[in-house]
Amino acid sequence: MSPLERLRDAIPDPARDVRLNLQAVLQGGALTEPQRWGVAVASAAAARNAALRDAVVAEARARGLDAAVDDGLAAASLMAMNNVYYRFRHMVGKPGYSERPARLRMGRLAQPATSRVELELFSLAASAINGCEACVRAHEDVVVKGGLGEDAVHDAVRIAAVIHAAAVALEIGEEGAVEERGESAA
Repeated sequence: MSPLERLRDAIPDPARDVRLNLQAVLQGGALTEPQRWGVAVASAAAARNAALRDAVVAEARARGLDAAVDDGLAAASLMAMNNVYYRFRHMVGKPGYSERPARLRMGRLAQPATSRVELELFSLAASAINGCEACVRAHEDVVVKGGLGEDAVHDAVRIAAVIHAAAVALEIGEEGAVEERGESAA
């Protein structure tokens, strides 16, 4: 049994739909296998659950998808920075901030391990989890214009949603396990 299968089995019964969805979204659809797993890696890293991230990365590497893993992790880390910065600019809505150069290094966008459009797809998933409207719109536009289309965007966001839900469900499971042992969760 793979680490991801073990983790999926650890999702508590109140979240059984998430358990089933986690298996389903990582199979088939409009995305290639490397695209699905790159999205999953970026999403798991953005969801900030170390056990889930490590299990998704291990599964993707076991499938020989090292380039997708590397770009997925790069996308998550870049979006951790960009989503805060661009969400601020969007929320404040003052032209003065938007007119200033970001001066944030993003060299990986110019030299991805996969392709530019795939790195943008992985960034879209992380941005959806991080809730940055400006980044979601920008990445969606690049992905669609890059030829992947709306079905690919839809599948990527479905994967991001389920991965994020799995992170929450696993935390719920950990909380319940602590309470069953009579320990304080705090």
